[in-house]
Amino acid sequence: MGLTTIILAAGQGKRMHSDLPKVLQPLAGRPLLSHVLETARALHAEDLAVVYGHGGDRVQAACGADDLRWALQAEQMGTGHAVQQAAPGIPDDNQALVLYGDVPLLRVATLRRLVEETGADEVSVLTVQLADPTGYGRIIRVDGRVVASVEEKDATEAQRAVTEINTGVMIAPGARLKSWLNALRNDNAQGEYYLTDVIAMAVRDGVAVNGIKTDDETEVMGINDKQQLAQAERALQARLVQQLMAEGVGFADPARVDIRGKLHCGKDVFIDINAIFEGEVSLGDGTRIESNNLIRDSRLGPGTVVHPNCHIEGASSGSNCEIGPFARLRPGATLANNVKVGNFVEVKKSTIANGSKVNHLTYIGDTEIGTGVNVGAGTITCNYDGANKHRTTIGDDVFIGSGVNLVAPVSIGKGATIGAGSTITKPVPEGQLTLARSKQVTIPGWKKPVKKGK
Repeated sequence: MGLTTIILAAGQGKRMHSDLPKVLQPLAGRPLLSHVLETARALHAEDLAVVYGHGGDRVQAACGADDLRWALQAEQMGTGHAVQQAAPGIPDDNQALVLYGDVPLLRVATLRRLVEETGADEVSVLTVQLADPTGYGRIIRVDGRVVASVEEKDATEAQRAVTEINTGVMIAPGARLKSWLNALRNDNAQGEYYLTDVIAMAVRDGVAVNGIKTDDETEVMGINDKQQLAQAERALQARLVQQLMAEGVGFADPARVDIRGKLHCGKDVFIDINAIFEGEVSLGDGTRIESNNLIRDSRLGPGTVVHPNCHIEGASSGSNCEIGPFARLRPGATLANNVKVGNFVEVKKSTIANGSKVNHLTYIGDTEIGTGVNVGAGTITCNYDGANKHRTTIGDDVFIGSGVNLVAPVSIGKGATIGAGSTITKPVPEGQLTLARSKQVTIPGWKKPVKKGK
């Protein structure tokens, strides 16, 4: 028996007050739909369908993949109508699982339980108990069995007192589901075709309907507005941090960290407050991330310390490096071992070899720096001539004084020393002191300019 998973993702999300389709609203740095797809793929369904509608081109562009079957819901006429659009592609002997593009926190384990505890000719719905069920469809049971799911607007007073609600997540036999979908009617308060009416049809046909509860109401929360989106963000961040703490990662304050992608950590990693991780980030054993840092798509080696207020993107470091405070590593910045990049230093598309230091107020771009190099404060690699980028090569054990301009393309020989205040435009020989300063002069009689009167 195979599995079809159908994800409903056609809604506009008017309450978001956004031009972005609801399922593309960002959660932990990715679209809502992306989270649902990741969970669905973990079930290894042989047929994975997405029902799209509002902003369909953008949804497909953002989340399209070869393993998806797309079904258009041109008009949004209820959940039952949405599933109808994908129904023709469901193999008769498959189980059909219905998920929602705006319910991104469902756990894989919960859905596996739903699939595994549902027989070949049974229907199961995922339910949850809420202290305040206002606005949700109620699960009606008789002798423990589910007999109906009633929308609040159609419920009686007694039914509204029920606190077990239908999350909308459902699994049913493919052939039967298609038959029930064809029989749906829209004679209800909303004038819509409800997927939940399938439950009553199943009961009528003698098919057992299971109500499988989750104890975590957070994982089944739907997101309809920015307030709920913010609540889901905090809930997901808490979950991600809890997982990392269980693996031994230390946090100064688990509530003040954001993970917007994948964060891989070795042993004895410590993360201070207001750290943001985006994309794919890897932190080696003993790495320490101090406060107010943004790290995106980067790999930091064991023992590396990132001091406060750094921006690191597309960069990598070896072991025992020291970065910041107030440093910026741009894409292509590669630090070897025991490298120091200090305050107000920017490094772009450059390699810095073992033991070299760039401590203060410096720009390093399109440069190769050897081992044991000291780059003085205020040094600039002038890599752009207004049309093209050029490279700078600095040999091992070079000492560069403060306030130096290295005009690329240029090379500095091994062991050379560059005097402070120099502008270097030609190759520098090994082991020599090189200076390039204009003659200092004082202009007699010079006066400061003064502001003109109004």
